[in-house]
Amino acid sequence: MAYEIEVILNRQLADCLSIPVFITDRKGNLIYYNEPAELILGKRYDDTGEMPATEWSTIFKPMDEEGNGLPPDELPLMKTLMNCKPYHKTFFIENLNGNIEKISVTSYPILGRASTFLGAVALFWDSKDE
Repeated sequence: MAYEIEVILNRQLADCLSIPVFITDRKGNLIYYNEPAELILGKRYDDTGEMPATEWSTIFKPMDEEGNGLPPDELPLMKTLMNCKPYHKTFFIENLNGNIEKISVTSYPILGRASTFLGAVALFWDSKDE
């Protein structure tokens, strides 16, 4: 699929960053995550590929401090996809290797010309020491 230049530029930036980055299209479909994200998520992007929001928002098993599952609409990236605004939250995930990771996530919308919504980006990091 061909993506708008703003999405392509975010992906190129993600390739150069040392922090984990997760990118979706306007429908919420995962279109890319970078190598630092692979370490936290527990699987290489080449092995998972693109996936719909209904899958990625649950496959990484987001949860609160007590281990209770978080509904997708409480995740920063899903909120950005719904409201086209930036969000931040710290929570836990069970990654694809079965490890529990505490992560802090900041998401923001990708806007094109005339403020056209094109997708969203989540920057996240391991916050177990916070």
